[in-house]
Amino acid sequence: MLCFLAQNRRWLATGLLLAFGSSFGQTWFISLFAGEIRAEYGLSDGDWGLIYTVATLGSAGLLLGRGSWADTVRLSLLAPMIAGAFAGAAALMALGQSIWTLGIAVFLLRFCGQGMFSHIKMTAMARWFVATRGRAMALTNLGYPLGEVLLPLPAVLMLAAIGWRASWGVVAAVIVLVVLPLLVWLLAQDRAPQGSAEATGAPGLGGRHWQRSEVLRHWLFWALVPLLLTPGFIGTVLFFHQVHVSEVKGWSLAAMAPGYPAYAAATVTTAFITGWACDRFGPARMLPIMVVPMALGIWLIGPAETPLGWIAALGITGVTQGIAGTTWGTLMPEVYGTNHLGSVRAMATALMVVSTAIGPGITGLAIDWGVSFPQQAIFMALWCVALSAAMVPVMRRIVAEP
Repeated sequence: MLCFLAQNRRWLATGLLLAFGSSFGQTWFISLFAGEIRAEYGLSDGDWGLIYTVATLGSAGLLLGRGSWADTVRLSLLAPMIAGAFAGAAALMALGQSIWTLGIAVFLLRFCGQGMFSHIKMTAMARWFVATRGRAMALTNLGYPLGEVLLPLPAVLMLAAIGWRASWGVVAAVIVLVVLPLLVWLLAQDRAPQGSAEATGAPGLGGRHWQRSEVLRHWLFWALVPLLLTPGFIGTVLFFHQVHVSEVKGWSLAAMAPGYPAYAAATVTTAFITGWACDRFGPARMLPIMVVPMALGIWLIGPAETPLGWIAALGITGVTQGIAGTTWGTLMPEVYGTNHLGSVRAMATALMVVSTAIGPGITGLAIDWGVSFPQQAIFMALWCVALSAAMVPVMRRIVAEP
């Protein structure tokens, strides 16, 4: 492992930075400011959820159209370019004065952060590593929980000290002064296969490199769509409605705060185990078990009577996120090859972004209609159980494919 880290430190650091930097566009980070944003603009839970949904759906549409940049634009140019737009989105969040500018800022934050930063990272790791792809995915995926552990407390402290607008100004400065220069430095040396459509990489099923049109015509993609959508949907609404849960249960946010490190620790641990399992047994075998922990975790929120129930729920849910992050990063190139991976992954990533978009809108409206999130969580758990059973024949067919 030490030899692997030493030989690939520049490329692994790039992936780690992209994953960590995506935090500023992730739901869990934006939702830390939800109370102040709703108060500033006079929004209900449903109103805020609707704005978030529309903005995120827009970001998914743009990602679907521009995700192929990862196939045609050198990463040394693409990553810094997206980082610049990311900083502009944070600045707009700080300076905007209307509902329209709020929506545009959220749209850009979601496109650059959860969308393109994650998309570039996953595509690069899949191209740069083959035999050790699972290990590389697991290591670079550490950037996500690292952000979840390190950023919430400073964000909350900034929010209390300087307000939510100035806090977003600080975020913009961090992206411009830290993230962007580091990306430029790390990507100054490219690695073969480079981010171009002509590069020769590892083929997928049938010994070929699948194009987007072929993927859409094949049964496997549509069989996997429900599993693509579910972890993002549930994971997003779980964090998005944390303030609502604290109000319904009568818990303080401070008492619920240990849920973040519990979630992160579970995600990290499971990601490493999954990386080893994907390299050893193949990522397809992870599909039936992916959302089983999430079923238990989300169900726990309903009967939980103390913040310990919330902490346990996040920790168990983090197991699914650790499995999902590594499995999808490893499965996509194994099934579809790497030459058109940016285009194919953009489609899959856009779908996952859609799931994170519709979640806050649907569940926010349900809350406005009198169905609390803890009550909704029970139905989400039942869905996960049914989905897990449906993935067994899908897994068997993938394994049987030549």
